[in-house]
Amino acid sequence: MNGASATSAGAVVEPDPGAANGAAAPVRRATIPSRTRPLRVAQIVTKLTAGAGGITLRGAAALDPARYRTTILTAGESSLIAAAEQAGLEVIRLRHMARGRGLYPSTDTRGIRELLDHLRAGDFDVVHTHSAKAGAIGRLAARRAGARAIVHSFHGFPFHGFQTPVVRRSLLTAERGLARITDYFLADGTMIAAEAVRLRLAAPGTIRAIASPVDEGIAAATPETRRHARALLGLPEKATVVGTAARLSHQKAPLDMVRALARLGRPDVTFAWVGDGELRSRTEREIRRAGLEGRFLLMGERSDVPALLPAFDVFALPSLYEGLPCAVVEAMTSGIPVVATAVNSVPEIVIAGRTGLLARPGDPSSLAGALGFMLSHPAAAAEMAAAARSHIGSGFRPEVHAQDLVVAYDLALDLAARRRQARWAA
Repeated sequence: MNGASATSAGAVVEPDPGAANGAAAPVRRATIPSRTRPLRVAQIVTKLTAGAGGITLRGAAALDPARYRTTILTAGESSLIAAAEQAGLEVIRLRHMARGRGLYPSTDTRGIRELLDHLRAGDFDVVHTHSAKAGAIGRLAARRAGARAIVHSFHGFPFHGFQTPVVRRSLLTAERGLARITDYFLADGTMIAAEAVRLRLAAPGTIRAIASPVDEGIAAATPETRRHARALLGLPEKATVVGTAARLSHQKAPLDMVRALARLGRPDVTFAWVGDGELRSRTEREIRRAGLEGRFLLMGERSDVPALLPAFDVFALPSLYEGLPCAVVEAMTSGIPVVATAVNSVPEIVIAGRTGLLARPGDPSSLAGALGFMLSHPAAAAEMAAAARSHIGSGFRPEVHAQDLVVAYDLALDLAARRRQARWAA
């Protein structure tokens, strides 16, 4: 069918010029019927980096700029700011966006005031917040600024089973309080959305499960791309390599990965961790303690991750909690067999024994067992990788995510207007 395709929400997705002749297609943009002016959207994210920041950027860049004017507000040191500005998005660098998931009363208070000033000056129609920190101070500032509608994205939850009951209950209570000032929610995957409803963080009609978007340009795993990727990482061409791309943080559990490699009992296997973070020193100590120097390699932060994925025989993500991780989607798109922990929305794409293998979170022995199976059964691993690539299909493209944003923003504005009318009528 030629021309733009219609959607159930009355929106359209513009076709890819050049797609038919194999030319590199630009980002497709989701659009909606004409408005009198572009909808002004503020997207607030703690750091515009991989993960929630990457999802924020890819979705915003895929919206039609004639229909939406997006401003991203984020910490000034974020690594994707230049990419956002190159995509034509306005970026406001925040001075008081505290890093980390903890509470920092002084900094967080200054952060709310700073956001409040920017939101009032921008006269935004929709304020869209992401994850825990920016979700909390961003929604509070948006409420005070009188935003027409507030949308929040759950990229996982700030509470999880590896916290003390007191901490978990406190964070859950805080999220329930913030839910009362939120008009609509987006969730990374069906499991996150279902849990949000079950925990009374969102009413059934106010939440939409979405897919985490990934960019084009992810290299398919072939002998040629494998050689190139290993050369980029300085790895031997004939080595057996397990790897990941993730922050060195508590959430991503790098210490569990070190212990899993030690228990794997395969001295021929090298592990490559692409990414950096606050647990680098502890991870280095654990590597030395396990006697894995030279076999567990910390590659640091890289901007060329899509080109590096073919270097891996198996992609492993040992997270303690997640949303629906882009890194796993990218590995599957590349055609790399995946082992991941069975947390949150991960099992929606890593279907046990069909599109990958699942391990218990916080259990290095379970992780080692899954890795051992993949490495010892290459034919089964290849079948799972092929099935995963088919399962992913085109549902994780930025323009699909942008269409979810179109629907969410329209619904948020409608629900917020109805709420105001009900208050006036009372």
